[in-house]
Formats: sequence, structure tokens, C-alpha cells
Amino acid sequence: MKDWRTIRPEGQDGPYIPLGPFQLRFPGIHYKFEPYDYIQGLLMCAVCLSIIPILQENLGMPFEVALAIVVLNGFLYCWHTALGDPVVPGWITPAIPLIVAYVGTFDPGVPRMHALISFQITFALWCLLLGITGLGRRVIDIIPPGIKCGIIMGAGVAAIFMVFKTPGGRLMTMPITISICALFTVYLMYNYGFRKLAQNNAALRLVANLGLLPAILLAIIVAPIVGEATFNIEWGISRPDFATLWTDWVPWGKLGWPSPMEFIRSIPLVLATYIVVFGDVIQVQAILADGRKVRPDDPGTYNVNRTHLICGIRNGIMGFFGPDISMCGPLWAAMHVVIVERWKKGRASMDSLLGGAASFRLGTLTGYFLLPVVTVTRAILPAALCLTLLIQGFVSVYVGAREAKNLKDLGIGGMVAGALLARGSAWGFAVGIIACVLVYGTDLLPGRKIEEPAIWKGQEK
Repeated sequence: MKDWRTIRPEGQDGPYIPLGPFQLRFPGIHYKFEPYDYIQGLLMCAVCLSIIPILQENLGMPFEVALAIVVLNGFLYCWHTALGDPVVPGWITPAIPLIVAYVGTFDPGVPRMHALISFQITFALWCLLLGITGLGRRVIDIIPPGIKCGIIMGAGVAAIFMVFKTPGGRLMTMPITISICALFTVYLMYNYGFRKLAQNNAALRLVANLGLLPAILLAIIVAPIVGEATFNIEWGISRPDFATLWTDWVPWGKLGWPSPMEFIRSIPLVLATYIVVFGDVIQVQAILADGRKVRPDDPGTYNVNRTHLICGIRNGIMGFFGPDISMCGPLWAAMHVVIVERWKKGRASMDSLLGGAASFRLGTLTGYFLLPVVTVTRAILPAALCLTLLIQGFVSVYVGAREAKNLKDLGIGGMVAGALLARGSAWGFAVGIIACVLVYGTDLLPGRKIEEPAIWKGQEK
């Protein structure tokens, strides 16, 4: 058995193969494989599979073609740790409702696919540009807080709207199961009393740290009891249809390439999506900084520019080989926190954060090929998707509100969110810019400080 303390001495990153800005690593050679996190990944692949109904309903994809896109995306998830990022990557979840609304403005078929392809490739080029130049933070700083507040809150409200809207709301696909599991999830993740109990109880703490997994397991139990799902478990290996994907659903196949104007038209949505992505990057840095206080032996080097490059490469590959509404983001926040919490328990629990994150994503990738896992989760995919959207909506609204520096920003954010939900990203930015100019005038210029009203500071009643 390898002595990983010799391979990765205390206080140092693990070994790697230099590859330009990247650090190439392989499991079992450059980092320790973590079986616990791998098994957890096998179970949590159900959440990743829940994007399939979105692809089917909005793009008209057959199930096996949508499964092929999930598998391709799952393979690219592994690139973050393989290239040096100690993080659990995931969807750009808050952007999903915005992307669905955007592609929905185009006719089904080729026009809709062209809209998605042009957006994803443009977003990939944007991430690559910022990764090469290192201008990510500067771009975000230019955008007024009120607009950032509105974009993030608008994405959250749009996610919740997708669940509850009539007609066509996803709640009614499995109303009893979704309602029970959503209440259960919110209680586990955010109820103060439960979190307090979990601090002193190892079993409850484990449940609290598993994110959506307990609710998905509950859905598997509740759905057949209330008659909202039946399970037809099959054994063997799943069969994602890459052949059809790479003939009928890619720009170098029968679809053809979008026009230059379609790439230009996607730019407002690209900027709105990037605001969300940058928030994820900041969140990763904060989580890692907190964890390093108790794990100084594992520096877990995280490079923002490298993250931009990896996200750009992943989205570029998906745009060419498997256009995907879920997109390729830098963080799956819930599961990254779960992995970090176990990492914080010490080296005996997890040798390195990169090893835990990599093992988890190898687990989700394996799960896509296990037919029993796919067939069981297929029956409750609507519930898994709704739970993801509801929790993301909850989080996005309060994260967006925190972007506001004062009550005026919050008001502007509300206007941006409303315009975004009703008319799309371009309208959201336009309304936000006009509102900021009218409210702040020359105070928006660089170097000018906007004073916060006393009421925002809690100094007035």
C-alpha cells in the first residue's frame, strides 16, 4: 500500500505533470482514490440525470440522446481535478431558467438548437478570454451592484417560476412527491432548530451535509406509494446514443452552423450567465479559505484564471459535441461543501481535497452507465429537477439581495429581475442601466463613492 504522506508531504500540493497553466493528475498515481466519495457520487448522479427532462421538453431530444449529453458533460466534470482544480464542478444552475426562456423565443428544431449552440460557444470564448487575460474580477466590478443583484435574484425567481407556473409548471408532474420532498429538503438544509441539533449529533450532521441526496431517496420511496411513479428496473449497462447526437444535434452535423448574428444576439445572456459563474468562483475561494484553517497540511491550490480556462474549454467542447442547457460551471455548491466538510476532519478521513472531489466526480460518471441506477432515477427525474430548481431559487434570491449595497440597489435589482423574467437578459440589462443612471447619475463614474442611506445601516426606524 502506498504511503501517501511520502508522496504528498505535509503542507505541499500533491505531485503532478506540468501542462502549461494546468497540473495534470491521475487517480492512484498523483492523488489517493477516496472510496467513500466515489460511492456518494454513484448515488448523486441522479441529480445530474435530472436535466434530461429539460433537454427532452425544450429541444425535443430522445432520452438516449439526452443521456449521451449528460455522459459527455460528466466526463468533462472530471477535467477540473485532472487539470488541478480541487473543486466539485457542476451545472450553472441559476442560468438554466434564463437559457430555457432564451431558447424558447426561437422556433423548435434547428433555430432553437442554433440559439443554444451560439450561446454556449460564445460563453466558452468569453471564459477563455478572461482566463487568458485575468480580467474576470475587473469585468464584474464594472457592473453596478443593482444590476448584479437583479440578475442573480431574477435567475432565482425564474427557477421557482418554472416549478409553480400554470400551465406547464413542473410541480404538477409529481405534485405530492415534490411537495413532500421539497419541504423535507428546506427543513434539512435551512431550519435553524435542525441545524442546531445536527451540531451535536453525528448521524444528523451527516444527513444535513448530504445536500439533495436524502430528498431524492425519499422521492424513490414516496413516489410509488402515492402512485406518481412506477419503477421498471433493468440490469446491465446504459446505452447513450452518441451516434444520433453526433449526426442530428451538433453544428458539424445535419444542423449546420448558426449565423454570426445569432452569436451576437447571445451576448446579453452570456454576460448575465457570467455574473452567476463569477459568484460561484468567489464562493469556492471562501469555502477553501475556511477549510485551510483546519487543513494547513493540504494547501489545495485554486487558481481563478485556470478555472476560467477549464470552464471555457468544457463549454466549447459541449457546444461542438453536445449542446447542453445545464452548461458547464465551476461549482456544485452543495456537494462541494459536503466534500470539504469531510476533508476538514483530517488527513485520516481524506488525504487531499482534490482526491475527494475527483473520486466523487468519477462516481457520478460511473453511475451514468449503470442501467439499474439510470432506470430507478428515470422515474423520479421530474422530482429531482424540481428540488434542484427550488433550492437554487432559494439560494439565488438571498445571494442576489446581498449584492445590493443599499435599498436603492435592491429596488433597481427588483426592476432588473422583473424585466429579466418577462423579456430576457437584454431587457434586464437595459432596464438596469437606465435605472442606475437615473438613480445615481455621475456617482456611477469610477472613483465616486455611493453613500449608503442610514436606513440600510439600521440607524433609522
